[in-house]
Amino acid sequence: MSILKVCRLGHPVLRMESQRVTKEALSSPAIQTLIDNMLETMVDYSGVGLAAPQVHHSLAIAVIESHGPRGDIPLTVLVNPDIRVLDEELLEDWEGCLSIPELRGRVPRWRKLRVDGLDRHANRLEWTAEGFAARVVQHEFDHLMGKVYLDRMRDLKTLTHLSEFQRYWLPEEAPSPSGKRNG
Repeated sequence: MSILKVCRLGHPVLRMESQRVTKEALSSPAIQTLIDNMLETMVDYSGVGLAAPQVHHSLAIAVIESHGPRGDIPLTVLVNPDIRVLDEELLEDWEGCLSIPELRGRVPRWRKLRVDGLDRHANRLEWTAEGFAARVVQHEFDHLMGKVYLDRMRDLKTLTHLSEFQRYWLPEEAPSPSGKRNG
């Protein structure tokens, strides 16, 4: 397996709608190797998701996995996903992106969705994603549609560099009204 280079905002592939993958192409050694490399790259970059356009392939493939305080998402390879909103409630929370390094911003996302697609072996995937899992799915789905989280932000005033996010915006690290850091 190989660690792939993650493209940054400005590369044209990030703004293209991805091509759906046929079942025949999905079974090819080239696509299976791409999926393995995407998984390795996501882990190496400490991401919770990675879409094929982020590694210079305009294909409708995303990988996700998370184990942490925001919630567990099992390792999932999602091919040709479709999403359907199940709850109209929008939740705003912080997001970052491997293609927009060192920045964070608050992004509204649907609370609950239906996710349909294929796994890496062309088996049907159907599940309901809620909360953080729904946020991650929407973030990766946006990449497949040529969008980035900045396009979804209601207000760019929360856009912040990672070091400033950690210093001023994390709840447990937020400064008190006096300007001194808590803790």
